[in-house]
Amino acid sequence: MTVKQNRWRALFWIALSQLFALSLWFSASVILPELREIWNLTGFTEALVTSSVPLGFIVGALVSSLFGIADRFNARRTFAISAVVGAIINCLILVTNTAIVGILLRFLTGVTLAGVYPIAVKILAGWFPKNRGLAIGILIAALTLGSALPHFMIVFVSSVRWEFILIVSSSLAFFASVIMYWFVNDPPTASKKTVFSFKLLKKVIQNKPVMLANYGYFGHMWELYAMWTWLPAFLTASFIVFSPETAPWLSALAAFLAIGVSGAIGCVAGGYIADKIGRARLTILALAGSSLCAIIIGFTFGKAIWLTLIIAMVWGVFVIADSAQFSAAVSDFAEVDYVGTALTFQMCIGFAITIITIQTIPIIQSFIGWEWVFAFLSIGPILGIISMEKLRGFEKS
Repeated sequence: MTVKQNRWRALFWIALSQLFALSLWFSASVILPELREIWNLTGFTEALVTSSVPLGFIVGALVSSLFGIADRFNARRTFAISAVVGAIINCLILVTNTAIVGILLRFLTGVTLAGVYPIAVKILAGWFPKNRGLAIGILIAALTLGSALPHFMIVFVSSVRWEFILIVSSSLAFFASVIMYWFVNDPPTASKKTVFSFKLLKKVIQNKPVMLANYGYFGHMWELYAMWTWLPAFLTASFIVFSPETAPWLSALAAFLAIGVSGAIGCVAGGYIADKIGRARLTILALAGSSLCAIIIGFTFGKAIWLTLIIAMVWGVFVIADSAQFSAAVSDFAEVDYVGTALTFQMCIGFAITIITIQTIPIIQSFIGWEWVFAFLSIGPILGIISMEKLRGFEKS
């Protein structure tokens, strides 16, 4: 088998393991109606069940980068161990009866996922040292599908107990560990070190094109995970208003199509188009499209299901199509000695922003309703467009 064939074989298994492992991210979010009663959740703690995962991810990613875990230890083993530990922690929710313990378990799940997604990117970089745009797009597509997978599970187990969702997602994470350890070989090329250093942050902040790419990413993240978190609730509420007899599985399927299927298409298409028209232009188009969808989807609330679903699926394409391009832009403009710090800084701040919007959406919704709440998310992409338009000048020079 040639190196090229090995490369695409490795991509297949890496993407599949990523898809399975990322099913842990929203595994508890999709069963919030059941957890609300068991854990006596308030509006704030209900949102915290979801936002505690990115918080844990930030802590895990920062610790991993500070100690150079991805560089000091075998990346495949790190991924495999992280996925197994995440599966175990996810299963512990089955025997948890209090919100504080449940939220702590979700936080720890986020910590373990910091040993999954960034590590998968590192392994992929070793297999695709150059021209990895399409490969990264496929990997992000797998992340998107994996994140939406719990919604797909509900379609088939809506009449089964909620515990089944946690058992299946944990089992998938375990299979992800097996795939990464036994089916993926170590890459032939050593990837760049990704160690984080507070001493180098000044260089990152002083690099104007790097920070412009960061600002674009921050605007993107302002919208992305809040959309992924609350769009399913919007769809459920909208479908019930339109037809009170609507089956629960229909909104779950709609959420999977909008977040998972449309998102996967957007990832691959975004990577391909970015290679044709440039990263900054692609991000501007994606940010413009997603901000427009965030504003207009509220007008479909309570209207025909097909209309709401079409807008949601278009939004699902645009909201993730540019995701891989921001880190690629940072890699282009950052010096070799601090590119790891720049990427870690971008990721940690970006996921911190998601916590703000995830927690804020239900508060705003209680005042202005589902019809207008997602317009709040359009603020991030609009500001991101301004930054990426400025970055275009650096791409041309």
